[in-house]
Amino acid sequence: MSRPPRAAVRRILMIAPTSFFLDYGCHVRILEEARALQAGGQQVRIVTYYLGRNWPGLDIIRSSPTPWRADYEVGSSRHKIAFDVLLFVRALQETLRWHPDVIHGHLHEGALIGAVIGRLCGVPSVFDFQGSLTGEMLDHGFIKKDSMAYAWWRHLEASIIEMPDAIVTSTTHGAAILEQGFGRTESIHPLPDSVNLDFFCPTCLTPEARAAERAALGIPPERHVIVYLGLLADYQGVPQLLAALARLRAEGIPVFCLVMGFPGVEAYSERAHAMGLTAQDVVFTGKIPYDRAPEYLALGDVAVAPKLSATEGSGKILNYMAMGLPVVAYDTPVSREYLGSLGIYASPLGDVDALAHALASVVGDPVAAQALGERLRERADRHFSWVRTGRQLMHIYQELLGKDPV
Repeated sequence: MSRPPRAAVRRILMIAPTSFFLDYGCHVRILEEARALQAGGQQVRIVTYYLGRNWPGLDIIRSSPTPWRADYEVGSSRHKIAFDVLLFVRALQETLRWHPDVIHGHLHEGALIGAVIGRLCGVPSVFDFQGSLTGEMLDHGFIKKDSMAYAWWRHLEASIIEMPDAIVTSTTHGAAILEQGFGRTESIHPLPDSVNLDFFCPTCLTPEARAAERAALGIPPERHVIVYLGLLADYQGVPQLLAALARLRAEGIPVFCLVMGFPGVEAYSERAHAMGLTAQDVVFTGKIPYDRAPEYLALGDVAVAPKLSATEGSGKILNYMAMGLPVVAYDTPVSREYLGSLGIYASPLGDVDALAHALASVVGDPVAAQALGERLRERADRHFSWVRTGRQLMHIYQELLGKDPV
């Protein structure tokens, strides 16, 4: 299918190979990119799996359910192939029906589907790269680096990376991975995750409401509150965080940790209990809706991001920064990209003692911690704005169509 060129980019078809919207990670990037483009006057249609939560104001089209089980939740299994086939069919239908100017594919499956449809229909495609596929599989323990499976998946990833007309990356480190690890050097645009500072604001709770919410959660008033908000998984560093809390408890340092996220709440609660941590030390809240994240983060004095992956983004750090919280993180390129010289880093990666020491250093000086948090919010405002992201995306789209940006 070929079309005469439009005067400007107006319609963007996003392909999201996930159960959009869920309250974590890549879903937030998809949401905020779409909203930033809409704010600039563009029409955005998101084609995604049939399960998920609709978001007010977004044009979301869902694929058909799998015929053999309509309520099946997608995961890392062979069923995902069926989900992606159904997603391809729906995305192709929408491309033929809606005539988008650009196809924007999130994650590797979205990039593959978008590139194939783009070639079939004469529409330029963009790959939203949020981390290496094989790197993530290694982090999750799905494959081993010296295996035949790794070689096969690495070849597939390299093939997908070559297909789109342009790639945007969620970190500058991601751009380096594409260039140094896969040899792609053309049409790569670092487009770091950003944050909405009007939404993530430290004054979203009054001091009175903050004290009341802490009391309702059973947080002892004399404790320094550490907050974590994200997926609960080993590669996110949750076991290291719990072990570090146990060390701080043994040393008599008065901290309390609010662990917010899913899945595996029961399993991690049992692990915390086995380490000697009680409800006076840590509370697991379970899933926190994205639209309530600011009020929960406002309960903290310090935030922690102990992610172990060296390739994936870590957007939670930006939310912490916008809330004016000092941030303790393992020393990775992604953490450095967000926090710069203002991060409180634990090294080496995965070391429990280093993480405990970094947490102790910040809770031991509340005045310096507050000042550091204020500087981090200023850094987020200066460098990580979704409004800026929307403008950058439009420049990329226009370049693909050979037009001057509008």
